[in-house]
Amino acid sequence: MVQQASAPVIVTAFPREVREIEHTLIPLADGTRLAARIWLPADAERHPVPAILEYLPYRKRDGTNDRDALTHPYLAGHGYAGVRVDIRGSGESDGLLFDEYTTQEQDDAIEVIAWLARQPWCSGAVGMMGISWGGFNALQVAARRPPALGAIVSLCSTDDRYADDVHYMGGGLLGGDGLGWASFFFRSMCHPPDPGLVGERWRAMWRERLDNVPLFLETWLGHQRRGAYWKQGSICEDYAAVRCPTFLVGGWTDGYSNAIPRMLERLSCPRKGLIGPWAHAYPHFARPGPQIGFLQEMLRWWDHWLKGIDTGVMDEPMLRAWMTESVKPARHHEILPGRWIEEPCWPPPDRAVHRLFLSDGGLVTKGAPLDPRPISTPQTVGKEAGQWCPFGGGDDQAGDQRGDDARSLTFETAPIERTFELLGAPVLDLELACDKPVAHLVARLCDVRPAGQSTGESLRLSYGILNLAHRDGHETPAPLVAGRRYRVRLQLNDAGAVLPAGHRIRLALSTSYWPLLWPAPERATVTILRGALDLPIRPSRVETAPRPFAEPQTAPPDRITTVAPGVKRIDRLGLELGTHGRSRWHVEDDDPTSAVAELAHTDTLARGDWTIRIETQLRLSCTRETFLVHASLRAWEGANQVCSRTWDRRIARDCL
Repeated sequence: MVQQASAPVIVTAFPREVREIEHTLIPLADGTRLAARIWLPADAERHPVPAILEYLPYRKRDGTNDRDALTHPYLAGHGYAGVRVDIRGSGESDGLLFDEYTTQEQDDAIEVIAWLARQPWCSGAVGMMGISWGGFNALQVAARRPPALGAIVSLCSTDDRYADDVHYMGGGLLGGDGLGWASFFFRSMCHPPDPGLVGERWRAMWRERLDNVPLFLETWLGHQRRGAYWKQGSICEDYAAVRCPTFLVGGWTDGYSNAIPRMLERLSCPRKGLIGPWAHAYPHFARPGPQIGFLQEMLRWWDHWLKGIDTGVMDEPMLRAWMTESVKPARHHEILPGRWIEEPCWPPPDRAVHRLFLSDGGLVTKGAPLDPRPISTPQTVGKEAGQWCPFGGGDDQAGDQRGDDARSLTFETAPIERTFELLGAPVLDLELACDKPVAHLVARLCDVRPAGQSTGESLRLSYGILNLAHRDGHETPAPLVAGRRYRVRLQLNDAGAVLPAGHRIRLALSTSYWPLLWPAPERATVTILRGALDLPIRPSRVETAPRPFAEPQTAPPDRITTVAPGVKRIDRLGLELGTHGRSRWHVEDDDPTSAVAELAHTDTLARGDWTIRIETQLRLSCTRETFLVHASLRAWEGANQVCSRTWDRRIARDCL
């Protein structure tokens, strides 16, 4: 059955009256104080409740205000304390922030959890929830096992900071999203605390941040291999460390869905997984739809683990996933048609592998001759890739792949005779040779619609990237030797998709994928000598209909007024926030060292006579041997410039 998108129902009356503590400071052992915003039942001091912590650097005052208003009051109205804490060095918290996912961040979280458990309004039980950064640190803190942490909900997150995050993919440097994130994080950490909350000390706090904010991109480019830097905070280093119950949530359209099947398989704690059609957003308002009553699903989870109420949540299958129907490719989908399926455990014991061989005749089910096939694609292949991590609100998803397919090496089946359901990660096994020490190989799995049906459009179902210098692992990459024959394994992203009878399956191979992937140092030719593609197929079963999800609900949104293009006002605060940006991405078809990315932004904050302007620039270019990074930061309070800094860095390429 195909579900339709649903606008969330705004709930204004809850079982328990809600009160808000707009700003409080949590003291840490070293004297630092972290800023918190708390929603809780009005009678919580007489009837204590569990606390749910969301712990982020994204500014509780104005950065996540919109989505916090939808979620935390709802949890409070149903008997929990929703707690938003600004990480050290962000928002209204004290201190400085020097990087992502540090040990200091985890240490602070452990103190925050202990503080929450001691509050008179808290029952002593604490949970953690979060999406993206908050999903990451929920896993990381769970691995530290603070005594009061009873369960977590981790959305759009990862267990492996090197192999499955926004910086590197398959040993290749992520371009568009990686640099976009570097720019966003850099300028976000330059925003001041709000004088309305911290008083006159806001200026000294802000100046200290401006004087000390690092060039984060320099740090990340300084760690091009999967070493100790990336292992810190990657729970895949010790899955057994996570013992508290873990609910893993994501979407096929998001960049982080691969981690969910991996963690379901390798964690040993009580765990559940949920993968919808969604991009990078909470499922009660995410696009593409259909949205679900995710807040109600979280309440079932929290009630079971933090209140001891038998909600039946642990009697249900380990994984619920959206099986997406074949659709017309587009850069934006408001909804992806499909149906919910269930898997009692992961991986499914009855999952089959459908093997297809690369041959002169295309993709075939039996081994057949294949003449050597050289690939050296133009650097601009990738125009229809979309973003590595779509957010679903704009045209950020993969489009019709025909243009990129036409400039790639493709292998294709005849029209398939029966419908397949793909569930899991396709794997490509190849024998190849290369004429350069470093080269990329990008594989895309596409659903090609019949010629009479949308004229043969190509829908990307999955893709994978491998820096061939990383063929034996990301810790010890080694240059290729020209002419030597190598066997490599390239695992594509997990997917849940229907391949209808009459359609064709296409495998498209390229050595470039701009701007999603930063180019290799030289234009290389990769020669495919032999290959097989394994597709994970979900077998047909006699199934009962899954328990339907409730319709999405939220608390009332905060009132936001659009003041001008790119400028909004949080009416409750009288605070106007503006952001204006421009970017340039360029590469010549025949020269990977011509690649250049430039991102410039102006952010403004204003309330009455208080006005702030922050201008940042970030530029990345390269030679065969070196990455060239230029960045600048300028900041004004009113008409007075208070900061002007520039960075110019040369960072050696290391098999990248």
